[in-house]
Amino acid sequence: MGAAPFPAGILIAAVVFHATVVLSSFPATFHLERGITANHKLKLSKLKERDRVRHGRMLQSSGVGVVDFPVQGTFDPFLVGLYYTRLQLGTPPRDFYVQIDTGSDVLWVSCGSCNGCPVNSGLHIPLNFFDPGSSPTASLISCSDQRCSLGLQSSDSVCSAQNNLCGYNFQYGDGSGTSGYYVSDLLHFDTVLGGSVMNNSSAPIVFGCSALQAGDLTKSDRAVDGIFGFGQQDMSVVSQLASQGISPRAFSHCLKGDDSGGGILVLGVIVEPNIVYTPLVPSQPHYNLNMQSISVNGQTLAIDPSVFGTSSSQGTIIDSGTTLAYLAEAAYDPFISAEFCGTLAIFEVFSFLLVQITSIVSPSVRPYLSKGNHCYLISSSINDIFPQVSLNFAGGASMILIPQDYLVQQSSIGGAALWCIGFQKIQGQGITILGDLVLKDKIFVYDIANQRIGWANYDCSMSVNVSTAIDTGKSEFVNAGTLSNNGSPKSMPHKLTPVTMMSFLLHMLLLSCYMFL
Repeated sequence: MGAAPFPAGILIAAVVFHATVVLSSFPATFHLERGITANHKLKLSKLKERDRVRHGRMLQSSGVGVVDFPVQGTFDPFLVGLYYTRLQLGTPPRDFYVQIDTGSDVLWVSCGSCNGCPVNSGLHIPLNFFDPGSSPTASLISCSDQRCSLGLQSSDSVCSAQNNLCGYNFQYGDGSGTSGYYVSDLLHFDTVLGGSVMNNSSAPIVFGCSALQAGDLTKSDRAVDGIFGFGQQDMSVVSQLASQGISPRAFSHCLKGDDSGGGILVLGVIVEPNIVYTPLVPSQPHYNLNMQSISVNGQTLAIDPSVFGTSSSQGTIIDSGTTLAYLAEAAYDPFISAEFCGTLAIFEVFSFLLVQITSIVSPSVRPYLSKGNHCYLISSSINDIFPQVSLNFAGGASMILIPQDYLVQQSSIGGAALWCIGFQKIQGQGITILGDLVLKDKIFVYDIANQRIGWANYDCSMSVNVSTAIDTGKSEFVNAGTLSNNGSPKSMPHKLTPVTMMSFLLHMLLLSCYMFL
């Protein structure tokens, strides 16, 4: 979801031996029975299987593993517009589909008697309601519970004097919101450890039980069961599992950008030699990065670096819960002023990008305007027309954006592809948000323990190497699987209005400021 203004031991199944225990006065007497027949006819394959299961339990209890989650959905707003994963909560385990959101901290799902919660979804997934009363392993979190205090400093917890329940009230950047109370129950997951996948792993976590939803959360077209917050605060599932020694305090994703969507999501580190890292801005509630400059086709644009500074109302945030990408109002407003952006620095941007504009004004490009959205009918490859953009961050790390990372294909008309500008203006704030439009088709590693984020362009339909190691050194790598989904049909575009070539040139000048500053 858009940027929000926003603990206990692992449960391990015991190894069961065939034994009879006689309880009397100490010392107790144990009568052991054979688990293998006296004639030793048990097949070797069965013995190896028993050892594999037992060794898996031993590994699970003695080391940190990589937790693997399936990924469905796609960034494309005309298909799904979000990425989500399937979780299993409670006893017996029940499925819940939740949006993957690095812009918030808490995992919450819809609960019984919820006001405003959707009951069906246009994503063709079943929606469930969590019922704490039907799960024998569930318990409510009181205000006096130490786990409630984990969210108080980050404002992820609120307490009511009336019922002593630890609750929450979240408002997201898109105007939607939810409120409810916290429960503790088992999260079931697959753990990759020692080169193999361990099924039926579980651990107790604290998560939200939504009793009220408002805004876009009430709509059924793209409804899911809740939101999976991957923030770095103590109430996040990443932090809770790390504190129990189950997984490292790091996670990674690789989101597929094609129509099939899906991708990879692990609690652990994806290992890839081309990953570059930049430090997180300290003491920020979100994943804030220090962007220093922007380059187009290798040439750095003349932009005042203060535009990219981080404060309580300004900065650059990585947010998988945002579908598109948003530019700060302070940088966008001058672009549409009558003074042609008003500053010499922006005029210099005009001069440079005019070369790019001249190169793309050709019979293969026809501009269209749809309800304020600037689109283009293109009969050739957009990579031959639009420039490559580089977002440059502290530590020398650059994020390379190809045209597909700032343009969205809406449909085809008359044999020409319709591409629309995916970058939007964010109202009333100096915040730039890099959402799924930019994050897709890249490996992203959130190394919370070392306070850095890394990325590399990657084909997310391929397997990856993953590790629990968050520092350099020898570690064992395994392959993490991927899961794709079937998208819904594309929506038809609105009726488009052609503009004149002069309007097109003017628009491209303004758009140049808008996109690259």
